[in-house]
Amino acid sequence: MEIVAAMHERADWASADTPVSEVAKMMQMNDVGAIPVAKDDKLIGMVTDRDIALRVVAKRRDPTKTTAEAIMTTGIVYCRTTESVEDAIHLMDQKKIRRLPVIDDDKRLVGMLSLGDISHAVSRELSGELLHAVADHHP
Repeated sequence: MEIVAAMHERADWASADTPVSEVAKMMQMNDVGAIPVAKDDKLIGMVTDRDIALRVVAKRRDPTKTTAEAIMTTGIVYCRTTESVEDAIHLMDQKKIRRLPVIDDDKRLVGMLSLGDISHAVSRELSGELLHAVADHHP
């Protein structure tokens, strides 16, 4: 199965200078835990709910003055629309990640693929194996 059949289309993204308070509102409106961050029309990072908790709330930073770029996770792993869900599962397992931005041939963000999306697209056994792999306890 191709990724486009399983992913969430029309993924919202934030610009690098978007205040964290606005990123949190985007997460709330879309019922998601991660927002991709772009600068100069390129994907440069991802802000997760965990990033907000650890890099803003725990450090008592002002979410209206702190930007997405200041707290985002860099080194984004992504997948392409032309890949299969099985390819994405392998990548998520290998990198121990729960969400993948999906880009098209023009390197434009066109969607997001999450564990939840995969659980609806593949067998319970396969999605269970992926969940177990990415949810391993930290040493």
